[in-house]
Amino acid sequence: MSTLTWENLTVPAPGTYNIDVTHTHIGFVAKHMMFTKVRGYFGGFSGSVTVGENPLESSAELTIQANTIETGMPDRDNHLRSDDFLSVDKFPEITFRTTRVVGHSGSDFTVVGDLTIRDVTKEVELNVEYGGVGTNPWGVQVWGFSITTEIDREQFGLTWNQALETGGVLVGKKIKIEIEGEANPAA
Repeated sequence: MSTLTWENLTVPAPGTYNIDVTHTHIGFVAKHMMFTKVRGYFGGFSGSVTVGENPLESSAELTIQANTIETGMPDRDNHLRSDDFLSVDKFPEITFRTTRVVGHSGSDFTVVGDLTIRDVTKEVELNVEYGGVGTNPWGVQVWGFSITTEIDREQFGLTWNQALETGGVLVGKKIKIEIEGEANPAA
């Protein structure tokens, strides 16, 4: 296994690592009717992380197939794919590319990058928890990560909503994004 000791962390050796789609979950949480949460995920995506000699100089990119959004309710999923929300026929991909790593404390890193949804690009800050590195039972080096952030969906043109008789709106503006994943060496 090829690793590097950096600031008391054992990190993957410099190089490019692919996100392991079979061991990665890209989820989100949105408020519904102001008082409950709806959870969903994207099933189709690909990406990679390039670990730098100095891990603070690492970079990452992610491409999500927008039409793979799932919440467990076909009618809601179709509405989320429609022009009211993701407009997947016009904008089939959601992308993220890092612009910089702005700091870290132990295994927690702050990463900034460009998120593009519906051809609208906004800078977002990710909280990245590095989970560690090891070798799986098939002899492949893998390393894990957890990522969280929160975005305002309306900044990306996702403005559809419905007023409630009791006050408030049907769908909250803030969307929490949660990613749990693994990466392994690119072939």
